Amino acid sequence: MKRRITIEDVARAAGVSRQTVSRAINSRSEISPATYERVMEAVRRLGYHPSWVARGLATHRTGAWGLVVPDITNPFFPEIARGVQDTARAGGYSVFLCHTDESAATELQVLNALAAQPVDGILLFGSRISDAELADFATSYRPLIVLNRWLEQAGVGMVLVDNHGGAAMAVQHLVERGHRHIGLLAGPPSSPSSLERAAGYRDGMTAHGLSVDESLIVPGAPTLEGGAAAATELLMRRPEVTALVTYNDLVALGAVQACAALGRAVPADCAVIGFDDIRLASLVSPALTTIRVDKYRLGTLAALCLMTLLDDPSTCPRPIRVPVDLVVRAST
Repeated sequence: MKRRITIEDVARAAGVSRQTVSRAINSRSEISPATYERVMEAVRRLGYHPSWVARGLATHRTGAWGLVVPDITNPFFPEIARGVQDTARAGGYSVFLCHTDESAATELQVLNALAAQPVDGILLFGSRISDAELADFATSYRPLIVLNRWLEQAGVGMVLVDNHGGAAMAVQHLVERGHRHIGLLAGPPSSPSSLERAAGYRDGMTAHGLSVDESLIVPGAPTLEGGAAAATELLMRRPEVTALVTYNDLVALGAVQACAALGRAVPADCAVIGFDDIRLASLVSPALTTIRVDKYRLGTLAALCLMTLLDDPSTCPRPIRVPVDLVVRAST
């Protein structure tokens, strides 16, 4: 087996001390440009790769972040992950991506595992744990960035999508199309985004003089299957419904499938509007009207916020609020 090249090997090859090699690798300013080039030439020639553990002990940084999402198969999250990773890489960081399968228990296990590694910071998107569990974790670990979750304390950054405004916008669009019996496929009851979008739906209905009928709000899994099941249940129980606001685009596409199975044409018999504007939304037939969220920007902003907290852990940055837009296509 080939022997692993060590920092001592590099020091001998470059004719410098072990400490000088460490300073060069960690971009310290105490050494001259000529010495830096000599050390880095030896690093390249020998194929030396710094020990992650040793470097962390020297710098008190691991150079790694944890990114936690509930479902990596949901096309909403890869675009966010790309924004995080591109920004992290530009700043010299690597990103560990963790998937919790929409499970609060798994999410808590993942967070504790990342904290034990440790990583330099954690970005938590689509959190399903309770407010108390999240606050408790944030007290013991920081910096932490959360998406669509309110947690105001030092060492925590927030990136907030306008979920309420987006849902109200969806209702307004359907009302302007002449709909009065509008249902909501609300997504997981444990999701803060779902609760905010449900509140936006209710306020949108009230703003247009329509009564809020809680029996027209059906929760469900944020998936194609969840959307199909929720839409089938609602439309069979309340056939007078002519339009559906949905938790996300996957739920909306499931609702379109349910309409087809029930013999209801979209949008003639039932209009459907999604949320997120994943790439698939414009490719299906009928193309999906949806509320657009700039997912790559969400990831970028979250990563930049984490960098700010790493520079000054005592800061409590203002929440970053990201607006949404209505994209009208054939499904309404």
